[in-house]
Amino acid sequence: MLLVVSLGACVSEQVPQDSAQSSSTGSSLGDDDWIALFNGRDLTGWVPKIRGNEPGEDPGGTFRIEDGLLTVGYESYQTFDERFGHLFYVDSFSDYQLLIEYRFIGAQLIGGPDWAFKNSGVMFHAQNPNSMLRDQDFPISLELQLLGGNGTDARPTANLCTPGTEVEMDGMKVQSHCTNSTSETFHGDEWVTVELTVHADTVVSHIVNGQKVLEYERLTVGGGSVDGFDDAMKLDGQPLTHGYIALQSESHPIQFRRVLIRRLNGT
Repeated sequence: MLLVVSLGACVSEQVPQDSAQSSSTGSSLGDDDWIALFNGRDLTGWVPKIRGNEPGEDPGGTFRIEDGLLTVGYESYQTFDERFGHLFYVDSFSDYQLLIEYRFIGAQLIGGPDWAFKNSGVMFHAQNPNSMLRDQDFPISLELQLLGGNGTDARPTANLCTPGTEVEMDGMKVQSHCTNSTSETFHGDEWVTVELTVHADTVVSHIVNGQKVLEYERLTVGGGSVDGFDDAMKLDGQPLTHGYIALQSESHPIQFRRVLIRRLNGT
């Protein structure tokens, strides 16, 4: 499957006026300034970048629409083979609120890493997919990590991971690649609502079902946990003020029901 999309085009749609409200964050999803990035019909406005392929190529049909849901699946794969993928929205953003409704479905693909069981994510402030090399595993970005439970262990969602980036919490640089939120664990296939509030490179908040579960500040390029990138794209210490949004494929099927954004300060 080849999707040719020129990044920078604006193809989003206004959210219908009868949309629901986010309970305790004060986000009225019926407001005119909320925009639906996913139209429920096709992948207009999105471009895939899968490891081992060029931007726009998705030979396995990893990203598609099923019953109006943006679905990430692996039926045409024999094994995962570290083919990490990302579906990028064509516009970049700086100051905004992002709302995602997701659920994990089915079983993890054979060959997926153990840590990728019920594991996906939303990359943000990400590099342009056209600047990623063919065999690069992850974009230089920040990740809103989405986890599901295994029926027993605590596995909070809306965590932070930092492929090629660094942040601070309480004035101290975060040393670990991933930092857990304080959210509850969702063990089943229920729909979960997560939100981001992003203010350029200054501060980011993660919200789960209306409750703030993580906050950090001072976003910069730096650190590790990303391979196969163009050195020119990783300027350590550079403030990370804006970038692209991307949905991950990491070997466990996942569906997205809504992907909404509201620009703050016009950016």
